[in-house]
Amino acid sequence: MPNSQEACVTEWSKPQPSPRVVVQAGACVPAATPEAASGDKWVEVPTEFDAIMLSSYGGPNGQDDVIPFLRNVTMGRNIPDERLEEVAVHYREAGGVSPINEQNLALKAAIEEELKARNIDLPVYFGNRNWDPYFTEAVSKAHEENKVEGRPTKIFALVTSAYSAYSSCRQYREDFADALDALDLWDDVQIDSSRTFFDHPGFVNPFIEGTLKAVAELVDEHPDLDLANDVEVLFSAHSIPIKDNAQSGEPDEHDYPELGAYKAQHLAVGGLVMDAVKEKYSIDVPWELVYQSESGPAHIPWLEPDINDYLEGLKGKRKAVIVVPATFLSDHMEVWWDLDIEAKETADEQGLAYKRVATPGTHPEFVAAMVDLVEERLNGTPAAERKALTKYGPGYDVCRAGCCQGSGPLRAATGGLLP
Repeated sequence: MPNSQEACVTEWSKPQPSPRVVVQAGACVPAATPEAASGDKWVEVPTEFDAIMLSSYGGPNGQDDVIPFLRNVTMGRNIPDERLEEVAVHYREAGGVSPINEQNLALKAAIEEELKARNIDLPVYFGNRNWDPYFTEAVSKAHEENKVEGRPTKIFALVTSAYSAYSSCRQYREDFADALDALDLWDDVQIDSSRTFFDHPGFVNPFIEGTLKAVAELVDEHPDLDLANDVEVLFSAHSIPIKDNAQSGEPDEHDYPELGAYKAQHLAVGGLVMDAVKEKYSIDVPWELVYQSESGPAHIPWLEPDINDYLEGLKGKRKAVIVVPATFLSDHMEVWWDLDIEAKETADEQGLAYKRVATPGTHPEFVAAMVDLVEERLNGTPAAERKALTKYGPGYDVCRAGCCQGSGPLRAATGGLLP
């Protein structure tokens, strides 16, 4: 395993799960900046950072990468390559290349420009959970290139996931801990993670803009459509295990225990978008939250209804659907395959006109929102002054103990209170 002292490292890999967690004396949060170490929900005092790490999921860059990438994704689950090859078909169809990598590089460049425009002089590094460049490489470079004598290197991890769930919150923080352990940098690097931002206007407004555009296109293309009866808007969320949804979010005081934070947050976003549609057209257009991209053993129940099952049930009831990929930041593999190919084919089979709304991508409002998350921490912006459109926001800077626990046992994680 490479470490920060090996200047000639040319190969990196996903580290094994960390067997330990290191907490400095007097701190409540592992590997946190002094401002976050006390564990307050929001850090409302200015924090100095040395670097930003744009943190994503990762994806293969060619056919030879696909199975190794899927091994990383399923690490510890002992899934044979034969089963992984069944899953790999989506990537094979695209030449083994996931679009997420190029999309994240475009987002990184846009963030760098926005930082420059705001006179924020911080370097931006890019790291992935499951493929090159890995978190280990990004953390190592950020540390080596931004050392400050007498104190640890302070990194702000800008996570490319908007919602509360194990796979979009705690698993990132666990992987940050794994990287620190693999690099032996627990004492030399501090990592604070960005808050959830599903209800930041810069994330929501591009979906509103896209949905209004799709409605206008349908009205223009099909003048006989009755928006109140013939059209339905489907907000497509990435499905997760029902147990993970029940344990998503902060466990201490939000009012969504029956729904689960993940589902509640998506419903809130859907409500914001449809309020804008109603304001524009003075009509209540029907809408529903559906799910996509379910994976895993059949005996584990996941959130439903699946978008394709739901579309099949609309035959004869609707004439058109608008699909909003509400979970996703960019038009990557799961959006392309699950929505642009599979869901569209299902809609075509049911005789439904089909529109798919674009993801935020590098929309100027979304890029500005990502830099807002950085600036909040640099300035110590009070929670009451942060941008959030629902009663659930703004998300916490420091996750509560047990936040977004997955189906397995809790592991070492940065960015939150123990355990």
